[in-house]
Amino acid sequence: MTFGEKLKNLRKSQKLTQKQLAERLGVAKSVVSYYESGYRYPSYDVLVNISHVFHVSTDYLLDIDRIRTVDVSDLSEEDITVVIQVVEALKRKK
Repeated sequence: MTFGEKLKNLRKSQKLTQKQLAERLGVAKSVVSYYESGYRYPSYDVLVNISHVFHVSTDYLLDIDRIRTVDVSDLSEEDITVVIQVVEALKRKK
């Protein structure tokens, strides 16, 4: 999956428009469109901001590391246990 495809999928999964994402990143809407279409790539600073917005690593965005992390910092220990159990059940399903 290309960087642009990954960015678009992440944006849509968070139900964000290109304009909303652009505002969070401090860039123009057209820049997000260029990223998603593969015509441009973000600077290092913007790439880091994208990783923060979506709680993923820059390695994940660049397809260096295919492991995606999930931010559970605001969850209780009980909720984290449930999330882990769901993930393990989904892995066994495959």
